Amino acid sequence: MQFRESVFIALDVIRNHKMRSFLTLLGVIIGVMSIIGMQSLIEGFQKNIRHQMEQLGASVFQVQKFPVQFGQQDREKYRNRKDLTWDHARVIEQYCTAVAQVGPEAWQWGIMAKYRDRRTGPANHLAGGVPAFFPNNGYFIEAGRALSDTDIQHNRQVAVIGQDILEKLFPYENPIGEHIIVDGRRYQVIGTLEKSGSAFGESQDNRIVIPLSTFLKFYGQNRSLNITVLAASPELMDTAIEQVIGVLRAVRKVPPGEPNDFEIFSSESLIETFDNMTRAVRIGAIVIVSFALLVAGIGIMNIMLVSIRERKREIGIRMAIGARRRDILFQFLVEAVFLSEIGGILGILAGVGIGQLVALVSPVPASIPVFTIVLGFVFCSLVGLVFGVYPAAKASGLDPIESLRYE
Repeated sequence: MQFRESVFIALDVIRNHKMRSFLTLLGVIIGVMSIIGMQSLIEGFQKNIRHQMEQLGASVFQVQKFPVQFGQQDREKYRNRKDLTWDHARVIEQYCTAVAQVGPEAWQWGIMAKYRDRRTGPANHLAGGVPAFFPNNGYFIEAGRALSDTDIQHNRQVAVIGQDILEKLFPYENPIGEHIIVDGRRYQVIGTLEKSGSAFGESQDNRIVIPLSTFLKFYGQNRSLNITVLAASPELMDTAIEQVIGVLRAVRKVPPGEPNDFEIFSSESLIETFDNMTRAVRIGAIVIVSFALLVAGIGIMNIMLVSIRERKREIGIRMAIGARRRDILFQFLVEAVFLSEIGGILGILAGVGIGQLVALVSPVPASIPVFTIVLGFVFCSLVGLVFGVYPAAKASGLDPIESLRYE
C-alpha cells in the first residue's frame, strides 16, 4: 500500500469522525499550544532584556549592598552588611587605575511632581546623582545641561527631568529655568533627558535627577548607595572589577577567605542570571507538556483501538484481496502519526496566536521560537508513532477469516 493512499484513508477516517478526532487531538493541541506560547513569550522577554542590558554598555558595572535576587531567608544576612557610602565611591575613584568614572547614586520611588496647575502621577522615580550618573546609566541630555560638580558642592536644588515629566508638566513651554515642586520641595529645571523608552515593561522616562548631596540632605544619610563604575575601556572591564573588589575588601576590612560583603554585577551577569531563571521555567514547561502529550498519546492509542474494532471487517477484506500484514501495520501507523501531527499543527498555530495576542495587550514582546516549533512537531510525530505501534500491531495481527465474519 502506497504512502499517499494511507494518508487519504487517514483523512477519510478523521473526516468521518470529526468530533471524536477533535477530542482525541485536544490533548496534543493543548500541550503544543502551551509550550509554543510560553516559549515565544520567554524568548521575546529574553531578547528584550538582552537589548536593555546591552544599552548599559560593555564597560559599565555596578556595586550594590544587595544581590539582584535573594530569598526571604537571606534578607537578614544581606541587611546586616555595611552600607556602601560616598566615601567608598571616592576610594574607588582614587585607587582604581582601570576605572574612568564612578557614579554613586540613590533612589526614591513613588514621587509626584507639579508645575503650576499641572501635576504628574505618583509613579515617578527620583534619583540623587553626580555628573557621572548620566554616562554610566546611558542617559543623554536633550536640552539644557546635566548636573555639575558645583551643583553637588553647594547642595543646589536643581533637577534634570525625563520625557514623561516634560510631556506632563511642560506640553507647550520650554522647561529650562522653570521651577517645579517635587515631593513638596522646589527645584529649578536645568536640563531634560533624551527619550529612553521602556525596560522590563516599565518606562525609563519618568526620572527626575537631582544632586546626590541634595538628595541625602532631604532623604537621610543613613542609606546604602548604588555605585556605578565605568571602566576605562571594554578590554579593561575585568581588571576594573578586580581592582574595585580589592579596594572595597580592604576598606571594608573583609577577612581573607571570606566572601565579599557587597555585590558586583554587569549587563553580562544580569543576562546570565535571567538565563538561569528562564532555564528553570523552560524545563518546567517541557515536563508539564510531556505529561500532556503522554495523556494525548494514550488517547490516540485508545481511539485507534476503537477504530480497529469498528473497521475489523474492512481489515479482513483488505487482507483477503492481497494486503499483507505489514501493509495493515503501515496504514494504521500512518493514521496515528497523521492524527497526532494535525493536532501538533493546530497547537503550533494556537501557541503562536496566543504569544502574539499577549504581546499586543502587554509590554511583554513575543518572539516566534522556530526551534521550538520544529521540536514540537517532531514530538507530535513521535507521540503518534510510539502510541500507534500497539494498535497497528494488533490490527496487522488479526485473523482474516475472523475479521470477515465480524459484524
